[in-house]
Amino acid sequence: MQELQYLTFLISEELFGLGILYIKEIIEFESVTHVPMMPEYIPGVINLRGNVVPVIDLNMRFYRKKTETNRKTCIIITEIKLENEIIDVGLLVDAVNEVVDITPESIEEPPSFGSKIRLDFIQGLGKLENKFVIILKVNQILELSELQSIQESSSNVV
Repeated sequence: MQELQYLTFLISEELFGLGILYIKEIIEFESVTHVPMMPEYIPGVINLRGNVVPVIDLNMRFYRKKTETNRKTCIIITEIKLENEIIDVGLLVDAVNEVVDITPESIEEPPSFGSKIRLDFIQGLGKLENKFVIILKVNQILELSELQSIQESSSNVV
């Protein structure tokens, strides 16, 4: 029985998970540089060791409300495949929890009703003791056309 590891984090008091293989690092939120003409859920970019990394506010993307930043607010740096290249993208979350093991048998299909976020963002629901973890599809959070416009805009920023 193979167990898979997921980083769990909070967005609007709901528990989400992302496979640790997609995660490069977790950084403390400081500030982002605003880039004009970006979608509302992309507050800006950060400079990560000389690389321009777009940041997605997952509260805004999923629930249409801006993340209220505090000392627990983090940016999860992930890798997203864009055509033939892999780019870094930051995911702004309320708080990072822990890494958990969830077996494939403990992951159920996303429900077709009652979800506040688009089902194409959800890989499944992982069962942990007495709660569920909404497991995200990292490559679905952004659409390819949006990623390309971010890449083009951020290359002009540098």
